[in-house]
Amino acid sequence: MIQYDEIRYKLNDLKPQLEELRVSLALDDAEATIAELQQKAQAADFWDDPDNSQKVLQKIKQLQDKIARYNSLAGLYEDTLTMIEMADEMEDESLLPEISNDFKRFTEGLEEQRLTTLLSGEYDANNAMITLHAGAGGTEAQDWTQMLYRMYTRWAEKRGYKVKVLDYLDGEEAGLKNATISIEGENAYGYLKSENGIHRLVRVSPFDSAGRRQTSFSAVEVMPHIEDDTTIEIRSEDLKVDTYRSGGAGGQHVNKTESAIRITHLPTGIVVACQTQRSQVQNRAYAMQMLRSKLAEIKAQQHLEKIEDIKGVQMKIEWGSQIRSYVFMPYTLVKDHRTGCENGNIQAVMDGDIDPFITAYLTASATGKWEKQI
Repeated sequence: MIQYDEIRYKLNDLKPQLEELRVSLALDDAEATIAELQQKAQAADFWDDPDNSQKVLQKIKQLQDKIARYNSLAGLYEDTLTMIEMADEMEDESLLPEISNDFKRFTEGLEEQRLTTLLSGEYDANNAMITLHAGAGGTEAQDWTQMLYRMYTRWAEKRGYKVKVLDYLDGEEAGLKNATISIEGENAYGYLKSENGIHRLVRVSPFDSAGRRQTSFSAVEVMPHIEDDTTIEIRSEDLKVDTYRSGGAGGQHVNKTESAIRITHLPTGIVVACQTQRSQVQNRAYAMQMLRSKLAEIKAQQHLEKIEDIKGVQMKIEWGSQIRSYVFMPYTLVKDHRTGCENGNIQAVMDGDIDPFITAYLTASATGKWEKQI
């Protein structure tokens, strides 16, 4: 049957890509590493260092999951071909919807796994921390910042990632002034690093009684979780630590004790804060992790050998510095100015559908092809 022939031809054309994917994922090396780590896990003193033991077990699971994902994709390829042969031989048209759906699942899975091969950065496999700052514009900018907060939360939830609020400062009338969230999951930073920069909104403001069109900006800062980095030495004398009462979405613990922590790194002027944990000790631990991650990321971006050479990075939250524009009026369009990637379904984007922008960014990073347009 011609419908089955078309799908069969398409699958055969994709087979070289499936085989190339196995090589790109270095699955043979992964299997060798698993065997080596499992050998270590069987040692009598393995649990003498619980922290290191957990890291070894986590690494084994990550590699096993990577192999399992590829094997599942390869199995879907073979099963779809087998079903096509069977349906074609029986001249059974009733299986066409199921076969078409399996083909769609295969192509989407192939693209998603190919995307992971572009994640070659030192911290790409790590969890991520996102900090959002409202730009000038008062309530309108603060509302826009909360819309982005929701967008990233929805994206993470769809991927099965864990989201944890570390800091949250409500806006004066609506929205939020700034917030920091932790997104935990494999390759979270590798995907979300594409979101680092200024995001611009154009719409008729619901807070303007005259119904005028307004432009607002929000800064998004993305950092990898870095727990242990021997090259990042933070001296206690370089820190200014302030405690204050929590505010915002902190539950029953809000405003009862001075459990919130704000840490200023004096040499660079970098400020981090955490207020959502129930104890000052927990908030301080998260704030120090945020500071360590921020220093390591800036150090890497500036190609520095010494942490002392880092200077605080300030993003101008204004026109001309945006990486992406979200237009609600007079038409609907989301456009990334670095890659030229566009999506006219703005509501889907605000509901967390940002994967096309992430894919375009990673592809452009790998190939060096950038649009460079505002």
